[in-house]
Amino acid sequence: MLDRIKRSLPPVTDPRVLVGTEDDAGVYKLTDEIAMVQTVDFFTPIVDNPYDFGAIAAANALSDLYAMGAKPLTALNLVAFPKDGPLDVLGEIMRGGAEKAQEAGVVIIGGHSIDDKEPKYGMAVTGIVHPDRMTLKGGAQAGDVLVLTKPLGTGIISTAIKVGRASSEMIATATENMKTLNKAASEAMVEAGVTGATDITGFGLLGHLHEMMHVSGKSARLTVSKVPFIEGVRQLARTCIPGGTRANLKFVNDKVAWADGITEEEKLMLADAQTSGGLLIAVSPDRLGALLSGLASRGVATRAVIGEVVQGDAGSIAVVL
Repeated sequence: MLDRIKRSLPPVTDPRVLVGTEDDAGVYKLTDEIAMVQTVDFFTPIVDNPYDFGAIAAANALSDLYAMGAKPLTALNLVAFPKDGPLDVLGEIMRGGAEKAQEAGVVIIGGHSIDDKEPKYGMAVTGIVHPDRMTLKGGAQAGDVLVLTKPLGTGIISTAIKVGRASSEMIATATENMKTLNKAASEAMVEAGVTGATDITGFGLLGHLHEMMHVSGKSARLTVSKVPFIEGVRQLARTCIPGGTRANLKFVNDKVAWADGITEEEKLMLADAQTSGGLLIAVSPDRLGALLSGLASRGVATRAVIGEVVQGDAGSIAVVL
């Protein structure tokens, strides 16, 4: 729906706009060496703890800049909260966001709030990148290796939390993953000189991989057994599937060639709508070692080689066992 609406809007003609709505963040050239990068994201609570919710929302908003290889600098808070709601809860949400921004080296310089019966929180973030050193979705080349930097399953676990089926250990693991900044992973991929990247959020791994391959004019081969998932997600996938995850799978299903033996649960897990997921990185084989080494030295725990970029119909994906 949004694609149809965007096509009806006036086109962007300013030559200083280097990247528009086709990538994770917008990029506006200021000088030959500095471009401004901007993004925005906010959502309703996905965990019960208000501090953790604020931290997750901040990490999620910052992620788009990290996917572009940019350095975030400033942020504006976006707050929706009932005017008669508990202010201590709102204070904890904003404290979580502020401390996560501080961890990222980002200064919160303002924001906007509205009265809303359903709480929402997020950030508009601004950063910088060298115009010639952006990591774009459309940069993937045939022969590139695909690397994922966080395990999947947060959408399924968030749904399980709502119905009381997620264990305390699983909630803690998912929360820690969502709170983890993609800063270290971004620094490692920029240093290694990768060809392209995106972050895994609401469209799930398959949706974002399809988008990445579509704009790159390439196809992908994904090995499901190599994709990391949070422990216990496979069991929950039988009963706790978010509506967004089902919609994701429906959208990509005709773009994916499934190998025999892949289960319906595995299909849904690969399409699971993520919050503050990891980076999906396309890197040439000769730079893979440098990337994995850089991720390891910066403490990035998940460094999964999950597939490869191949020649084929733009946006198509072959999923094998």
